[in-house]
Amino acid sequence: MAKTAEKGSISIAFVREALLCLSRRGLDPEPFAQACGIAPSLLLSDDARVTADSFGALWLAIARALDDEFFGLDSRRMKVGSYALLCRLATQCGTLNAAIGRIAEFMNLILDDTRVLFTVSGPEASITLADSPSESTGDESIRIFAHETLFVLIHGLMCWLVNRRIPLRHARFAYARPAWSPEYGPIFCHDLGFAAPQTRIVFGSACLQSRIVQTARSRREFLKGAPGNFLLKYRDQKSLAARIRRRLRNTPPAEWPSFDRLAAELGVGASTLHRTLQRDGSPFRTIKESLRRDLAIKHLTHSEMSIGDIAEALGFAEPSAFHRAFKNWTGVRPGEYRIRSIVNSSFKRRL
Repeated sequence: MAKTAEKGSISIAFVREALLCLSRRGLDPEPFAQACGIAPSLLLSDDARVTADSFGALWLAIARALDDEFFGLDSRRMKVGSYALLCRLATQCGTLNAAIGRIAEFMNLILDDTRVLFTVSGPEASITLADSPSESTGDESIRIFAHETLFVLIHGLMCWLVNRRIPLRHARFAYARPAWSPEYGPIFCHDLGFAAPQTRIVFGSACLQSRIVQTARSRREFLKGAPGNFLLKYRDQKSLAARIRRRLRNTPPAEWPSFDRLAAELGVGASTLHRTLQRDGSPFRTIKESLRRDLAIKHLTHSEMSIGDIAEALGFAEPSAFHRAFKNWTGVRPGEYRIRSIVNSSFKRRL
């Protein structure tokens, strides 16, 4: 399977938000997008997606240009190298509980406009983002991207520290539902709420006693792959979910095995596999849909395959089922998506 489908994709909405950070500082965003392999024509389509590698490269380019790993989203810069220092400090902790406390302390020293609050209450733990009074009444688009970015940075680091994804029980956001909210499910969790009093993620407190397993050596490897390795959430490459992804990536979708057969191949019971995938926030259906979605986008934008042939290649029994699934993934039918891609590319060539 192509690299795009292998490493997942990022909604163009997040690309636009990142590029706006450059525009606010008086920089032309187009050269940054092009240098990172993001065609300007994609920015014209609300349904477009880019590879995690491209978005990761853009993330780093913006951070270097602004000398700010938080993209100018706070009144104080988070200078380049801050996240590496945070990773070093966190790996020196014994447990996840201590590490999250240190992460919150570090962020509260670095940033002025948002405070990170870590609390534990019985079986649940939470991380809350509390805006300063001036920030809560400022530019809403900056506030939204700031909250999204902080949670990606913090939750990605938490997962890496204990070498497994920490599933979120629910997430609430202190702003109205954005147009790209369907992207929040894979990034955070599927129990979402908006227009809440505060932005907060909640997870089980049992994981707080997990030991920190990362070292100075693994930290260097982690940072080499950042931010691409946590933009789509940290994945333990030895986990059952990761093994399933590799198995499906190396097999044509029309020949994907059933869940029971996969469980047998992995040497675990079907009920055990189901519980493990649910606990890790990677249900079997979600894994299959994300792989199919990214491969469908690749075929529609980079091949001349008919939509019927694409549907068959992706394992759909009939084109109508593919049409319904693709509209659920992107908001438009596959034919419309392909036309938009062609029109946008032609439009850009005439500029």
